[in-house]
Amino acid sequence: MESQIKLENIKIEQGWKEILKDEFLSPYFAEIKAHYLEAKTSGAVIYPPAKLIFNAFNLTPFDKLKVVLLGQDPYHQPHQAMGLSFSVPSGVRIPPSLQNIYKELQMDLGIPPCQSGDLSSWAREGVLLLNSILSVEAGKPTSHQHFGWQHFTDAVISQINFHCEGIIFLLWGNYAKAKKSLINPNKHFILEAAHPSPLARSGFLGCQHFSKTNAILTQLGKTPINWRLD
Repeated sequence: MESQIKLENIKIEQGWKEILKDEFLSPYFAEIKAHYLEAKTSGAVIYPPAKLIFNAFNLTPFDKLKVVLLGQDPYHQPHQAMGLSFSVPSGVRIPPSLQNIYKELQMDLGIPPCQSGDLSSWAREGVLLLNSILSVEAGKPTSHQHFGWQHFTDAVISQINFHCEGIIFLLWGNYAKAKKSLINPNKHFILEAAHPSPLARSGFLGCQHFSKTNAILTQLGKTPINWRLD
């Protein structure tokens, strides 16, 4: 098992690769890779597919970043996880949390629910759909939380906080809100709400985060996000 990470082997958008190069070369990232390879060698089915682990970064280049939408763990059922928080590929049944996100989108902006759960177009608009944990074993939610992914994604948030200005962080639920300490509110914007899961207590529907995000972007002289999904 390799103990060294070769930076050239990391398949991630060049802007992110440059910003995160120290993380990729760190001992803790070597541990993440070791855990991942051990799980693969044991025959475990892992989601998302390896080529999609850094999908969020590849669809939202660092220099196009406007919004960060934090999730926790990839979906753990077949064909669901695609490396984007809350998103599932077109043709896959839309999960309950995303159904509520679509309800809020309609309440807030009048955009009717999409028949597809693929949020890739949001990512291309500049919304980093970042899960805190980037892999999971089939049928076992949070099974890779001990790998060290949170160390990496916390570093991502910290690097965004340091290098950028005026990024809007959407923190839905207590897990996402716990990342608030990594964000300087004097440089960035933080919008908080309950988690969109139907299992969470009320507080997500009616948050108006989609219109609030676009109002902030307009105020900053940036192009608003096109939240409409086709």
